Amino acid sequence: MRVRLAAFAFLAEQVQVHGEVLPARVLRQGFSFQGQRVQLKGPQGIFKPAILPEMPLSITTAAPEPNRPQPYDDSFTPDGSFLLYRYRGTNPAHHENIGLRRAMELRRPLVYFHGVVKGDYAAVWPVFVVGDEPKALRFRVTIDDAEHVSDGLLGAADSVEPLRRRYITVATRQRLHQRTFRARVLQAYLERCALCRLHHEQLLDAAHIVPDTDPRGEPVVANGVALCKLHHAAFDQHFLGIRPDYVIQVSRAILDEHDGPMLVHGLQGFHGQRLRLMPRNPEQRPRPDLLEQRYRAFLTAAPQ
Repeated sequence: MRVRLAAFAFLAEQVQVHGEVLPARVLRQGFSFQGQRVQLKGPQGIFKPAILPEMPLSITTAAPEPNRPQPYDDSFTPDGSFLLYRYRGTNPAHHENIGLRRAMELRRPLVYFHGVVKGDYAAVWPVFVVGDEPKALRFRVTIDDAEHVSDGLLGAADSVEPLRRRYITVATRQRLHQRTFRARVLQAYLERCALCRLHHEQLLDAAHIVPDTDPRGEPVVANGVALCKLHHAAFDQHFLGIRPDYVIQVSRAILDEHDGPMLVHGLQGFHGQRLRLMPRNPEQRPRPDLLEQRYRAFLTAAPQ
């Protein structure tokens, strides 16, 4: 437990340095515990550092790579209350599956690394294996709050634990989707605004074409576009729209306004132009049917 708590403290420090998405090199390098190097992840999904030979410290879902199938289809349940984590291979008696089963029996906390893009991971802790489904070749995992993990053995489960973990798991799933969507959209657009090509990540957003509250608003790159904060705000407020042929339309209210060079060069000058930047992979480019749906909303709501 002291090693696990030290790992959690190390991850909290790294999030302060790097932000919510951590580079793989930091996780592979790990930290020092009583003179021993402790790595947090390895090449396999279920990982035990040398200092913890009995049970894993972390589980990982790799980010998808273009034109390559996912080795494991880890996913959340439809209601978001559980992570379904695949066995290593198809043998329930594989030693890595046995290690996770042991962590479940002893209620040991782990770290979950969610691959955002290749080489970058969102770290979630503490997570607990709470179910084993041998016929489906998977475990059920929930997420908890760090304050409920203490040095030494965990106490007996309290009556609100399942409800608390359900709430935290659902909220975490939403955050992971948001982080993943942002990272993958910005990567596809080479970390530049699709309109003005601004190249400062801190000033960029991943804008949904169809909002994520819409049934068609999936958190996939083809339903997103990288925009600087100015153009994202204008897009969300219907001051500008993007037609299905990728031509930018600026609302009449903005075109008729006179308010200095920022308005001219920041918004008005893009009217009638095509997006200046799109992903190289055609499958990641904005889907015309989604743009059509959003453009109809722009025509209805654009300030006049």
